Amino acid sequence: MRVLLVDDEPLALDRLKVGFDAIEDVEVAGTASDGVEAVEKIRALEPDLIILDIQMPGRSGMEIARALRPEGRRPEIIFVTAFDRFATDAFEVEAADYLLKPVAFDRLRLGVERARRRRALRDAEGRVAELGATLAALRGDGRALSAPVVESLYDQGIWVPGRQGAVLVPISMIDWIEAARDYVLLNTPLKSHILRARMNDIEQRLDPAVMLRIHRSHIVRIGAVVGVERPGKGALRVVLSDGAVLQVGPNYQATVEAVLKL
Repeated sequence: MRVLLVDDEPLALDRLKVGFDAIEDVEVAGTASDGVEAVEKIRALEPDLIILDIQMPGRSGMEIARALRPEGRRPEIIFVTAFDRFATDAFEVEAADYLLKPVAFDRLRLGVERARRRRALRDAEGRVAELGATLAALRGDGRALSAPVVESLYDQGIWVPGRQGAVLVPISMIDWIEAARDYVLLNTPLKSHILRARMNDIEQRLDPAVMLRIHRSHIVRIGAVVGVERPGKGALRVVLSDGAVLQVGPNYQATVEAVLKL
């Protein structure tokens, strides 16, 4: 995967380069330090992924993202930002992820893997459509079996703003929810959805048998937990299917241990 790094802060660019040194199968094809140079590098290098700052001289990262053509080999985008300055505009852009500055290396790796999956899925869309048609034919009448509707006191999905209005993100697709100042990120295998909300309010809408609060900044889907780590006395971390390793807060450890039957 060829990556273009765009940031007007030299130290931020250097930090991103260091972060990418630890990520396999990626090539930092180039860097840009302002919006005008970024547009030139995108045309010249045709990267698969752009790590894109928001506030820059020349053209903002949001302007650059909006100008990218949706068809063809459109690069994936991961924004690096302070959130509060742009979040309302971010709803309009199909970004793979949003990273807070200073960018944490483990969070960068997760974002890159999400972008990689999105790109692979886009490349395989034709095959997926063909497979869907084949499965429909094998069912005989082409109709999917419908599950009975079960009413619940809890949300089965969360509506988030999108380019065409709003998008319903099913709870079953959310691996973990992450606090980001005045916003939350709903992390799915293919995208991080941004929503202006408070963690406590979101938690109350979720079934505790499905979604588990493990930290003041993290809620995880229990079905996405694939491992547990004890790095030191009294410390506990959960490992998720997407590779995220999340710290369990001291106030949540007893509940986590009980729910996971540790």
